[in-house]
Amino acid sequence: MSHFPTADGAERPLREPIFAVPSVIVALIAALIGAYAVYDFLGPATEDAALRDFAFLPGRLTLAIWPERLSGLLARVAGDPNALAEASLARHYHVVLAGARPWTLLTYAFMHGSWTHVILNSVWLIAFGPPVARRFGGSRFLAFFALAAAAGALTHWVFYQLDFAPLIGASAADSALMAAATRFIFEPGAPLGSPSGFSLAAGEADPLRPAPRLTQLLRRRRPLGFIAIWMATNVVFGAGAQALGASDAPVAWIAHIGGFVVGLLAFPLFDRAPAQRR
Repeated sequence: MSHFPTADGAERPLREPIFAVPSVIVALIAALIGAYAVYDFLGPATEDAALRDFAFLPGRLTLAIWPERLSGLLARVAGDPNALAEASLARHYHVVLAGARPWTLLTYAFMHGSWTHVILNSVWLIAFGPPVARRFGGSRFLAFFALAAAAGALTHWVFYQLDFAPLIGASAADSALMAAATRFIFEPGAPLGSPSGFSLAAGEADPLRPAPRLTQLLRRRRPLGFIAIWMATNVVFGAGAQALGASDAPVAWIAHIGGFVVGLLAFPLFDRAPAQRR
């Protein structure tokens, strides 16, 4: 355990961040890993059933709202290979008979495609979740996570309304946590609030220190730089993941952006501290 000097010259212990993960984060990671462990253990025989029942399929929501769009998709099958592929997926997952299945707007976040996928999302959750969880409290944190997951799925749906490929993973919710953390971690006394970056005195700071308003935040160099770098990285490595050999499957980078934007905008609804006044 490290120590840092205080104003009175005494030394106080500094708890290492890895040992101070809030219980709600630990429980959420256990749920993500546990869900994939069960999914992986059951094997290929139950894979399609799990995807059909718990993954988010954009086209399923579209057909539940506008059933007539199915006839348009089928009319294009003969001359459009993409339409044929989507129609085949819709038939494979029994989309017409399944209904909207609105719970999949949340449950898809607890499904992952590989151990690498779930571990990576858990690492991001550990990196950005703790300061947000301490600030929101457990129940508000879980509500925020659920809202972000749904926002990511719906953003993906807006751009891929007749896509029947399953959307899975907690990346959109993780992106929202990064955005929420951006609202306050660069403030004085916060984890990244010192001029050099990391603040040793962060443990002594008030966890409910008022956060700046979004209009103020977007005029500050460090938060704005973080947001710009995140957006650029997400587009390059998300849209080009397959081309770069970083992923065998398409990355739902638009869902990530949806989660991030909602994280920035919805932060005041869950924050227990008042916003800074001008």
